[in-house]
Amino acid sequence: MENQFQQNFEKKNYTVEGLPKGEYEACIFKHCELAQLDLSEYSFIDCQFHDCNLSLIKMGNTKWQNVSFVNCRLQGLHFEYANPFLFEVHFDHCFLNLSSFYQKQMKKAQFKHCSLHEVDFGNANLSEALFEDCDLLNAQFDQTNLEKTDFRTSYHFEINPQINRIKKAKFSKNSIAGLLTSFGIIID
Repeated sequence: MENQFQQNFEKKNYTVEGLPKGEYEACIFKHCELAQLDLSEYSFIDCQFHDCNLSLIKMGNTKWQNVSFVNCRLQGLHFEYANPFLFEVHFDHCFLNLSSFYQKQMKKAQFKHCSLHEVDFGNANLSEALFEDCDLLNAQFDQTNLEKTDFRTSYHFEINPQINRIKKAKFSKNSIAGLLTSFGIIID
């Protein structure tokens, strides 16, 4: 296993030879191709990914501790299999469609300008999270803690207040319909 500290990885295609297994701390990945890799048992601590493709990676017990993704493609990821210890991820201008955060502890997580179509947030703790200008079309919220979560600029979400915790969550007047869909109410 390799240990990498404060390294920059730029314009690398790891889909052929793979990314060396190990711990990556304070590393920056830019314009890297990592799609469909098996990153199980890897560690990423205080890392940044910019303009990378990580779609369909496997992450059995992968550590993601204070990791930010900017303008990345992360389609079909199963974060529920990631190591839960100090799990912390943030996303800005990312494509996360068909991903899952089932049962993840993500207090104060940040999703900014992201596509989150059909993402599973079931049983997750998203208290005090920020969803800034995110498209949540068909995202699943079931038994999710959304207390103090900010949805004011997001859209296309449907959240059932009867099966989710939404105390002090923030919504805009324009998006209030997303809270009423489960009641079969028609709003014009």
